[in-house]
Amino acid sequence: MTQSKNSQYAKMSETPVPKLILELSVPAIISMLVTNIYNLVDTAFVGRLGTSASGAVGIVFGFMAIIQAFGFMFGQGSGSILSRALGKRDIESASVHATAGFFGSFLFGLLICIFGFALLDDVVYLLGSTDTIAPYAKAYISYILISAPFMCSCLTMNNILRYEGKAFLGMIGLMSGAILNMVGDPILMFGLKMGISGAGLSTALSQLVSWCILLWMFLSGKTESKLSLANARLVTLAMIGNIMATGFPSLLRQALNSITTVMLNSRCGDYGDAAVAAMSIVSRIAFFAFSVALGVGQGFQPVSAFSYGARKYTRLRKGFRFACLMSEGIIIVSCAVLIVFSGDLIGIFRDDEEVIRIGTRALRLQALATLVLPPCMVVEMLFQSTGKRLGASILSSLRNGLFFIAALMILPRIRGLAGIQESQPLSMLVSVPLFVVFAVFFFRRLPKEQVEQASDT
Repeated sequence: MTQSKNSQYAKMSETPVPKLILELSVPAIISMLVTNIYNLVDTAFVGRLGTSASGAVGIVFGFMAIIQAFGFMFGQGSGSILSRALGKRDIESASVHATAGFFGSFLFGLLICIFGFALLDDVVYLLGSTDTIAPYAKAYISYILISAPFMCSCLTMNNILRYEGKAFLGMIGLMSGAILNMVGDPILMFGLKMGISGAGLSTALSQLVSWCILLWMFLSGKTESKLSLANARLVTLAMIGNIMATGFPSLLRQALNSITTVMLNSRCGDYGDAAVAAMSIVSRIAFFAFSVALGVGQGFQPVSAFSYGARKYTRLRKGFRFACLMSEGIIIVSCAVLIVFSGDLIGIFRDDEEVIRIGTRALRLQALATLVLPPCMVVEMLFQSTGKRLGASILSSLRNGLFFIAALMILPRIRGLAGIQESQPLSMLVSVPLFVVFAVFFFRRLPKEQVEQASDT
């Protein structure tokens, strides 16, 4: 076991930075692509049940985003702290924080389950259900509520594995569930004639399978940190608070994304269903293209946290530069494809001239603005992974949050539908100078010379 720990420490501290980030990025990229494909497949299967059922999917996906937000909060928070602890070779602290993150996320998922069932009717209407959509949404969301503790803690365990530098193990857990879900949907929905309830049950079962696989990774000795009841007894409220504060930027980012999505749909509604459909499709395509660059950023996070904890500041700087350049190179290629084939891509999702017309301009503007996004994303991940909670929270609240909200409130009044198309691209561009200032401030305060630990010499 000691040899394994020393081997993992050597991997995180001695592997050439570009090679290490790529090794950690590939599983994250694959996981996100598979998850995105699953979401599209799930939407397609449910769409065969009718318009109201399709609407229910959007409603439930919005609720799942809330569950995922808490999973990311505990996962990013505990992961950032434990990775820095591993950099200091403090395995005990890492294990206690991993345990705290796991049980904290499971508890919050359980609370979501209890309150969700107690307020089920209010929840589905609050999420945007109509009278015709509500019965489908309640049937679907009931299974999601049952699986909430497992879904929430699944994401936490996956993030902990990423921060340990074992992203491949996390990928196995998440992909197993996603593939099972894609297979289970048609069997339960159509083979067993369960309809939309089959889609909900398939999702719940896939989350349970992923949870079991990921938990087994920790209990079988494949990880540095350990989840145990003995460690749970060492968890304090202050420790939980520290985890939640460190992971808060992830929760804030998800919450603001939900608010801006509701606002965007509301503004588009003034211009008809074609505008709503077009902007929804644009968001889906843009995120799919950006997910690969985002995976590079996720590969950088454990390198950043570990190097900061180990006081290997030269490696941190190298990792930051490489992650910026690599993600920018990917996004340049992706955005070129979006700009050239924007109309064709919109047409794949909806063969409607008005939708294609509105979506084409919006997608091209989004692609152009997304060119500046990778370095901003890496700066945001840098602050969160190194425990700079206030800076990370500020950055998380601006680009796709406060700036986007302000743009949606102002531009449509001045430029109508064109203003809606321009709101998110403008919010991205306006945020760039602030991210540059934060990055410069961080690296000026970071020691210039690498400080080696005595045990490394």
